[in-house]
Amino acid sequence: MAIQVGDKAPAFELRDNHGATVRLSDFRGRKNVVVLFYPFAFTGVCTGELCEVRDNLPRFADRDTQVLAVSNDSIHTLRVFGEQEGLEYPLLSDFWPHGDVSRAYGVFDEDKGCAVRGTFIIDKEGVVRWSVVNALPDARDLNDCVKALDTL
Repeated sequence: MAIQVGDKAPAFELRDNHGATVRLSDFRGRKNVVVLFYPFAFTGVCTGELCEVRDNLPRFADRDTQVLAVSNDSIHTLRVFGEQEGLEYPLLSDFWPHGDVSRAYGVFDEDKGCAVRGTFIIDKEGVVRWSVVNALPDARDLNDCVKALDTL
C-alpha cells in the first residue's frame, strides 16, 4: 500500500543519470518535490509522460518545485534515456538494492519487478501533501499534479 497524504515522506538517497547523489533531504526547507515513480525507461507510456514533464518544467519551477523521476533502471540506462529524450531533470536509479525506495513508498510491483506509476507531492517540510497511484498501463494526468501544487 502506498504511503498516505499527511505521512512523513520516506527519506532516500539515490544516484541520478549522471552519477550524482540526490537526497530528498537536499530540498527540505527550500523546495516542494514531486516524486514520479515510473516502470521503465524507453517504454511508450513512460517516455510520453516524462517528455510531457520536460515540456512543462516551467509549470513546476514557477511553483517552487523540483521534479524527481524514479525508476528501477540502472544509471547507465537512465543516462542514455535522458540524453535521447532531452530530459533536464534528475532521473533517479532505484536499481540497487533493487526497488528499495519504491517499496518504501509502496509502489513496487513484486511480480513485475518494477515500480508502478506513483506520484507524490512532498512539501518543503517533508510531508506528503498529495498522491496518486496509477496502474502500469495508465498514464498520469500532469494537470492534476499541477493543480495540487497550487493548493500548497
